[in-house]
Amino acid sequence: MVAVKLASAAIAAVSFLASTVVADVDPIVTKGSKFFYKTNGTEFYIKGVAYQQNAGGNGSSTTNTDFTDPLADSAGCKRDIPLLSALQTNTIRVYALDPTANHDDCMTQLQDAGIYVIADLGSPATSINRDDPAWDDVLYTRFTSVVDTMSKYNNMIGFFAGNEVVNNATNANAMPFVKAAVRDMKAYIKQKNYRPMGVGYAADDDATIRDQVRGYVNCGQSDTSVDFFGYNIYSWCGSDSTFETSGYSDRTKEFSTYNVPAFFAEYGCNQPAPRQFDDTPVIYSDNMTGVWSGAIVYEYFEAENDFGLASVNGDSVSKLADYTQFSKQIASATATGVNSASYTPTNTAAQDCPAAGATWAASTNLPPTPNEQLCSCMVSSLNCVANSDVADDAIGDLFGFICGAPNGNPSYCTGVAKNGTSGVYGAYSMCNATEQLSFAMNSFYQASSNKAQACDFGGNATSTSPNVNSQCSGLLNQAGAQGTGTVTSVPTGTGSIGAGSAGSSSSGAASSLTIPPFDFGILGMGIYATAVAMIGAGMILL
Repeated sequence: MVAVKLASAAIAAVSFLASTVVADVDPIVTKGSKFFYKTNGTEFYIKGVAYQQNAGGNGSSTTNTDFTDPLADSAGCKRDIPLLSALQTNTIRVYALDPTANHDDCMTQLQDAGIYVIADLGSPATSINRDDPAWDDVLYTRFTSVVDTMSKYNNMIGFFAGNEVVNNATNANAMPFVKAAVRDMKAYIKQKNYRPMGVGYAADDDATIRDQVRGYVNCGQSDTSVDFFGYNIYSWCGSDSTFETSGYSDRTKEFSTYNVPAFFAEYGCNQPAPRQFDDTPVIYSDNMTGVWSGAIVYEYFEAENDFGLASVNGDSVSKLADYTQFSKQIASATATGVNSASYTPTNTAAQDCPAAGATWAASTNLPPTPNEQLCSCMVSSLNCVANSDVADDAIGDLFGFICGAPNGNPSYCTGVAKNGTSGVYGAYSMCNATEQLSFAMNSFYQASSNKAQACDFGGNATSTSPNVNSQCSGLLNQAGAQGTGTVTSVPTGTGSIGAGSAGSSSSGAASSLTIPPFDFGILGMGIYATAVAMIGAGMILL
């Protein structure tokens, strides 16, 4: 059994070199569909706990964009790690980190306890939104900043690029943006010469799309597919459930040919309460360990959803009934793995990409890589740009006027358009909302023969002189005049980010705004003529 048992020196010596050699904690690596300790080759099974207050896990959503970074709270780590260790925890999952905070103390404490970390890259305010999906320079900066901050810790296993972003067939069009994030974070880690760290996706257990999601994130070339798959599953409920009736048996068969590690990223149905965790020993039994690499129980902190193992009040912590029962079940969980030296993966082929259709409207063509330099160059080339102080709530209205009915022309927004169903993306679709608006305003302005009143937009735009250097020229030529070209240059670093102070709490920055959808198949020349007439009449007011 690959697990952490601090009460047993013998098992700790075999399973966790990290517990005795903190400075050289043994990184976790992947080979085929399994995790291994890099140095001794012992197979690693996740015995994990979700560790973040008010994190929005368990399929929940929240309008609160503030969060507390648990790995920047040294006192909290000191308070909680002993209880985690007593549960034989070797992995925690955190849902939102502040990349500007200092995580050294908590990560060292975790290393001392032989505990590894899997972190989500987003935050409540800055993540891929299933209702308005985007992969833009704001998200890219957020994600790469987290990677930069956490890459120095050898007990980082990897990252989730998204958590339950798609939860039914109606928002499957968000998946290309998730997969683009996976692609770009994998490329970024290699570009920065960081040690290998995986980038994966955590999916929910929606029966209508779980087959498609499983296949989609794994299909295609390896540089665009996930390094591991997290499954949030709550189907084993109560003592009457079994390996078969819970669906665990079926899910295990479905993942039996997966070519990267898969594990339960959340589990622990709480109906009926208190939880019995009868599935825990099964997860680490021969029925599942050949396919699954362990599981992460949801969750450590007690909250309104009643999933907590412990109740925290300031510096004090109390074990709840769920903690006691889970402790009993995890103690009886055993897993017999293989050594990486003797393991030859048989699951080498990627999954087939799901067929696009009414029940799966996600293109395999992915959005472009965000590139702040390209976006900056684009703005510097314009004659009409949005004011830097244009109000957030005005941006959607302005886009609607410029590119939507009844006054606008969709062609003005072709270069910033994005469509995860058709797989058509403008070269500037990954720029921030103000930059995209500038592109649309300039297109409108040029179509009106550069009339002065055409660059007013109710006082939200300003005329300017283009200033394009030689480096920008090459990028802009690739993008094309209408922004429909393919830019092959990739960003070389992380943009600036502000995410709270160096303490433990962060207020989410304003979420990235994106343009509303327009029908780009109908240019509407009659509407265009009306818009030009309005320009002549000086009626560009919102």
